[in-house]
Amino acid sequence: MPMPLRLCYITDRRALEPRLLLPFIEEAVQAGIDIVQIREKDLPTRELLRLAEGAVAAAKGNAARIIVNDRLDIALAVGADGVHLGTQSLPAHAVRGNVPEGFLIGVSCHSREDVLAAEAARADYVVLGPIFETPSKIAYGPPLGVAKLGEVTAAARIPVLALGGITVERVRACLEAGAAGVAGIRIFQDAPSLAARVQELRAEFL
Repeated sequence: MPMPLRLCYITDRRALEPRLLLPFIEEAVQAGIDIVQIREKDLPTRELLRLAEGAVAAAKGNAARIIVNDRLDIALAVGADGVHLGTQSLPAHAVRGNVPEGFLIGVSCHSREDVLAAEAARADYVVLGPIFETPSKIAYGPPLGVAKLGEVTAAARIPVLALGGITVERVRACLEAGAAGVAGIRIFQDAPSLAARVQELRAEFL
């Protein structure tokens, strides 16, 4: 991959209200986010298409990659940089044969087995979580913890992004455990200044 995948912003328009999502995505792109993962599962197809089109337009000329959650059809239609697959999505190997060269495939994982399966299926990167306790991931059971993150990254050859309860103070521990980067919603959407938050996070990689 031409650029490292370090900071992944996962969208949640409902948690962002009353602010609008597309202007926030534009801000995230300008701030230097590596990946914007559009994860709006309940958005009607036409609205999701317009949102993804706007995000792709905002990222033109910038380093940010726009990834559409689950909807390969929309990702291809708008010229997005990739698709992110969940546990109920198509397997990565089924997608790989139907996308152009350089098209990124990310996969959500919750265990070492998930990560190795995604790698074998030719995913480009995985998002592993929850690493720390977080309200949005209670359904996936207790947090994996940093030690388990280290076990997974030691076994994997593709980039692993840590997800779940990520704060600025916890980033260094994730990196020391072998994570290539971090992913999250609140760490970006709740920041008083998104540009300042990205700078804070970038400093942890130095």
